[in-house]
Amino acid sequence: MAGAPPLDPDRMPAHVAIIMDGNGRWAQERGLDRTAGHREGVESVRAVVRKAHDLGIKTLTLYAFSLENWNRPKGEVRSLMGLLEEYLDKELPEIMEKNVRVRAIGRLDRLPRTARFVVNHALKKTANNTGMTLAFALSYGARQEIVDAAQKLMRDAEAGKIDPENLDEKTFAAYLYAPDLPDPDLLIRTGNESRVSNFLLWQIAYAEIFNTPVMWPEFREEQLVDAIVDYQSRERRFGLTGEQAKGDPNGADEQGES
Repeated sequence: MAGAPPLDPDRMPAHVAIIMDGNGRWAQERGLDRTAGHREGVESVRAVVRKAHDLGIKTLTLYAFSLENWNRPKGEVRSLMGLLEEYLDKELPEIMEKNVRVRAIGRLDRLPRTARFVVNHALKKTANNTGMTLAFALSYGARQEIVDAAQKLMRDAEAGKIDPENLDEKTFAAYLYAPDLPDPDLLIRTGNESRVSNFLLWQIAYAEIFNTPVMWPEFREEQLVDAIVDYQSRERRFGLTGEQAKGDPNGADEQGES
């Protein structure tokens, strides 16, 4: 972003989540196979992970493979799984060097055996790292996450471990895939789309959303900074008035986000 103001280190989003869209379209526009778009997209992952780490982002969640993606052509699915394995194999030494902890959310039991092995190895290898958390949403769907959480909660209620009358948002959230991760502050969607695509539906209730026409294979360090600059230009109110959000006790008594 030409002439953009410098980033304010005191107003960095703690958790950035990204819907990485546009790999296939990027490749097709260039007369390439969709796989070429996915491979170039891996280069964007490398660049964005490094930049997020350098900026001090505490948590970065990447929507790498949705439950719906299993319906894609088998060859494309195999390619995506192969790229996942390749990325984690090649990047693990740097991930360890940077003290990054890898997490994964989703129905991981559906991953192919080799991919599951590589993911689990990265999870175990980095489990004690205390720096940035790098979370991959794999075989993931937000509605399915909520259903899975409800099923676990119902089983605990039947076993007498929880009283349904005492159920609140905090209690329910504890049953999600990674309840220890903070909710995203900033949700980035690439590829000129404005959908949330069944991604972290519970967690993004108050996330700031940044849409960009840039396809994921072209989304690099500069575009991440642009998104954070835009985030820092906004006033986060969480349903309060602007005056209340700034700590003014005399703020107008209004409802909603107006």
